[in-house]
Amino acid sequence: MRTALRRFRGDRGGVSAVEFALIAPILIVMYCGMAEGCQAMMADRRAAHVAASLGDLVAQDTVITTAEISDVLAAGDALMAPFPAGPSRLRARLTSVVVDAGGTARVDWSDARGLAARPKGQIVALPKDLVANGESVVMTEVQYVYESTIGGAFVLPPVLMGETYYLRPRRTDQVTRGS
Repeated sequence: MRTALRRFRGDRGGVSAVEFALIAPILIVMYCGMAEGCQAMMADRRAAHVAASLGDLVAQDTVITTAEISDVLAAGDALMAPFPAGPSRLRARLTSVVVDAGGTARVDWSDARGLAARPKGQIVALPKDLVANGESVVMTEVQYVYESTIGGAFVLPPVLMGETYYLRPRRTDQVTRGS
């Protein structure tokens, strides 16, 4: 019996397999975490791109209609591809903000999908020195609900990502609302 124990203690044949069995789960979890982190960062950058693009489409216009706003908000779904979108995942709000002679920024018009539109006349806090008195800005707010692609293996809650962009109208002092 002692001879068998000495032989067992001195045998190094399965050490590599045991070490691999202990380290492999940790490496697999780290790999999946890095892949998930990259997906989340790509979704966040895509949401930022959607915010900039939607605001840019509105800022290029002089008068925007309800139908055009509907089309602009729907374009966000295409811009989010390959990530799933739709009103439950991609929420957007377009707002025209006018700064009066006293320096108060107020909502002129607002439309949204998945979010509440801002009421006309609501005071809005803009970043300092963004626009001068008497000027306007198009404010685009986008929220994206990111759900993990490996959520089935791990119970991960959805993550809300958000971006806000401010763009000055390009062809006019203020983008007005048509019917």
